[in-house]
Amino acid sequence: MPTVSAHVALTLAEHIDAVFGVMGNGNAYFLDALESQTSAEFTAVRHEQGAVVAADAHHRASGRIAAATTTYGAGFTNTLTALAESVQAHIPLVLVVGDEPTSGPRPWDVDQIALASAVGARTYTVGRADAAATTIIAIEHALTYRVPVVLAIPYDVAALEAGPVPPAPAPRIPAPVHPKGEFTEGMLDDIALALREAERPFLLAGRGAWLAGAGDALGTLAEVTGALTASTALGRGVFPAAEYDLGVTGGFGAEGAMELVRQADVAVVFGASLNQFTMRFGELFAPGTRVFQVDVAPAATHAHVGGFVRGDARVVAEDLVGRLREGRLGVPVLRRSARSSEESGESLRAKRTSPSEAPTPWRESADLRAARIYEPGDDLAPDGRLDPRSAARRIAALLPEDRVVVSDGGHFIGWANMYWPVASPDRMMMIGTAFQAIGQGWPSVVGATRARPDSTIVLTSGDGGGLMAIADLESAVRAAGGHGCAVIWNDAAYGAEVHLYGLKGLAEDPMRIPEVDFAAFVTAVGGEGLVVRTLDDLDRLGAWASEDPATRRFLLLDLRISGDVIAPYQQEIIRVKS
Repeated sequence: MPTVSAHVALTLAEHIDAVFGVMGNGNAYFLDALESQTSAEFTAVRHEQGAVVAADAHHRASGRIAAATTTYGAGFTNTLTALAESVQAHIPLVLVVGDEPTSGPRPWDVDQIALASAVGARTYTVGRADAAATTIIAIEHALTYRVPVVLAIPYDVAALEAGPVPPAPAPRIPAPVHPKGEFTEGMLDDIALALREAERPFLLAGRGAWLAGAGDALGTLAEVTGALTASTALGRGVFPAAEYDLGVTGGFGAEGAMELVRQADVAVVFGASLNQFTMRFGELFAPGTRVFQVDVAPAATHAHVGGFVRGDARVVAEDLVGRLREGRLGVPVLRRSARSSEESGESLRAKRTSPSEAPTPWRESADLRAARIYEPGDDLAPDGRLDPRSAARRIAALLPEDRVVVSDGGHFIGWANMYWPVASPDRMMMIGTAFQAIGQGWPSVVGATRARPDSTIVLTSGDGGGLMAIADLESAVRAAGGHGCAVIWNDAAYGAEVHLYGLKGLAEDPMRIPEVDFAAFVTAVGGEGLVVRTLDDLDRLGAWASEDPATRRFLLLDLRISGDVIAPYQQEIIRVKS
């Protein structure tokens, strides 16, 4: 007769095909049922944080919800940093955990519901009579609110017989948010009119636009309006016309591209939260730029937004295209106060549409190729170590084109984000940055590999984060094999702290790390490691990329980089905080 744990495993496996975790007393019956009675694939990691990180990365790379699992107590508390990251990054996943028995806590139990709630995750506890239904409710909650949820199995309930698994309805997926109301209609008119009259229109899209499937609609809107485009760090590649795209905004953006953004007279933002990094600490747009935002959030998320529409990015983009193409413009929200102003506006529009006097569209006249150029760097920095900029450019030229880049957190995040292009937002993920955490890189490889088994998974990590999560180096090598590659930016320091607090005169010894041989680490767990001191040493990456993934080993490049080269985004932080 199926147990409570089997009810959870069988129901979960109807909707989730990838589970990551560490086995313990609290989830042993669940994992037994998952392995013996379902087709879901379980991948073991070596630290419980890695279970949540892998499930998070799997979703970011595939769009499919995944699950993590750990035991109770210490197993659960080890997940909290990763759980907080997934909450703040709006990642739906299910964390299946053991929990204290229904008879009450034991000396080693903790209040897991309170701990999960403290980081923003809701807990659902299964019982003997409702395990299947509660599992569906948990999955539906994760998908509806785009957050991780905890599914708890009390210790004394896990092995109880629960009868046949009852049928359960499929989780309900929320429909796209459609803009509603008279005020919203007026605001859509205002945005359409502003775009039609703009001389230098600009469209910015974030990860929310990608999740909404808005790429084609935004591409059409950019074409209709003649707008230049750009994306946030998590939305790169969402616009289909790369020739008119400025790349990533904020500290990862090329300086020439950011100067063009400041020339925009109208900017419309789709599916982006406009955080301080995207907004360059308030300096992304010039003071005269009219900024509109489209998002599913309840209200505008930045003080510079002058007009807001709550709605799905694709739905709103298609609506705006219709208004502009079909002339479906009502009375603008911002009415002119005098007839002379109306006449002036009409004559201006007539002038712009006159074939003989029509000006060259902004995106046709701007030198976008020059604007997108980053500093090339030198072969070696003055201290004799690798210049990370030139190393990043060289690596970009050698990496396989079909790649998914997963990034840990730390000062080094600028190099991959600036110099390594990717095809779409699901091919570049930064797990840890929402919560400002490091040490989540290695298990990210595991989740991304299971989501994209035929692509090359490339980890970019610093020595600080790489050491913090070193237990799951083995997991990454085992899961990815010849489809995996890691680049460790090894400056023997917590670089972000050195650049910010060292410059303030604080003691640097706590910010320094003895130089670690990561190449030796990876060799110990079955991979291939290479210490890279010159650009010529990177030739091995080119040869590795040409080999058969089925026969080559996981490759780790231990880049001995200079700590004196400061990433531009870090320079912005230094300027603001100093």
